[in-house]
Amino acid sequence: MSSLKLERIAAKFLNHQVKLVLAESCTGGLVSKTFTDIPGSSAWFDSGFVTYSNNSKINLLQVSPNALEKFGAVSQEIANAMALGAEANSSANFSIAITGIAGPGGGTKSKPVGTVFISFVYQKKIIHEYHLSLSGTREEIRMGTLNFIISELDKLTFNIQI
Repeated sequence: MSSLKLERIAAKFLNHQVKLVLAESCTGGLVSKTFTDIPGSSAWFDSGFVTYSNNSKINLLQVSPNALEKFGAVSQEIANAMALGAEANSSANFSIAITGIAGPGGGTKSKPVGTVFISFVYQKKIIHEYHLSLSGTREEIRMGTLNFIISELDKLTFNIQI
């Protein structure tokens, strides 16, 4: 991962007065840790939720129990709900949510290990949805998710017309 990319992302958030909140499941706080390793990140990083269990998704992010039952915790619908809930329960205006199966167990035929869903929400609107199919060890899947998010944030502009 490039420290130059991280510096560009930090500058972008600062320049556009964007505050970030994260809702992480399968990455277990890795993305939050990476962003808060950047000196001065408190100027643009609001908070991070590690909502590993369904109960934490319900209690901390107001994810609907019915949605969890209908779609499963690893789904685009739940990533979107997590991102919207994180923004609503923070002082941030941009959120990223990540849910997936890092393995080595837990995968199914329809959702194998390496399945990851990501949602970007800006000012209470879903702006990007991603479905990744990664391979490798648990650590490689988590790092692959982190690197994907950094790459997408590096390309993102906040001149979004919604």
